[in-house]
Amino acid sequence: MRVLLVEDDEPVAESLRRGLKRYGFEVEWVTTGAAALAHTGPCDVVLLDLGLPDTDGLDVCRALRLRGDLPIIVISARSDETDRVVGLELGADDYVSKPFGVREVIARIRAVLRRTRPPAQAGSGPDRYGPRLTVDRKAARVRLDGAEVVLAPKEYDLLAFLTEEPGALMSREQIMEAVWDANWFGPTKTLDVHVAALRRKLAGAITIEAVRGVGFRLEIAGHTHGDTHGDTHGDTHGDTHGADTS
Repeated sequence: MRVLLVEDDEPVAESLRRGLKRYGFEVEWVTTGAAALAHTGPCDVVLLDLGLPDTDGLDVCRALRLRGDLPIIVISARSDETDRVVGLELGADDYVSKPFGVREVIARIRAVLRRTRPPAQAGSGPDRYGPRLTVDRKAARVRLDGAEVVLAPKEYDLLAFLTEEPGALMSREQIMEAVWDANWFGPTKTLDVHVAALRRKLAGAITIEAVRGVGFRLEIAGHTHGDTHGDTHGDTHGDTHGADTS
């Protein structure tokens, strides 16, 4: 995952670069709007500060959007609702207010990419989590011991999000933003309902630990964090859809 970071505040940029790199992101950092517009290298998403030294970040956002559909996430100390609305109207896909945590930024990046990437780019094959569970992100199907598990759409989205980082503690806010909507303002009780459904349907293959006052942590049964993810295989049997419409 390649990120273009447009940020003139060195401490903020260095902290964000280090954090993103820890999670496997490749980061190219520029400090001005002109450098952002001159950038020609490959990029999957732009993290764009609004308070740039040479131009208003909103103008950079507008110019980038006119060039194509590259995902843009605005990161700014401007928390005023007007700036947020203007940024989104100019073509930004999301808006994160400073101060922010690296995990929040990563959750926003993943949520934006899920909304903007064509399904064919989601992956080359099913991801295996331990000996029993596979998640095929390209086909949006889940199998337990080789048999397809029928999940509701949001149950699948929740599982796909939590299995991106097995063992990582995700806050309720991060999960709601990533799985439901970045602007979700409703109750989070629905999250508990979906967690309970995954626990029931995937019992023995995963555990989802509730951390009081924070959120949830998914663990792969019988595996350490370093062995839970990354093996793919060409399992293509069973062509029924793995998600209902509830």
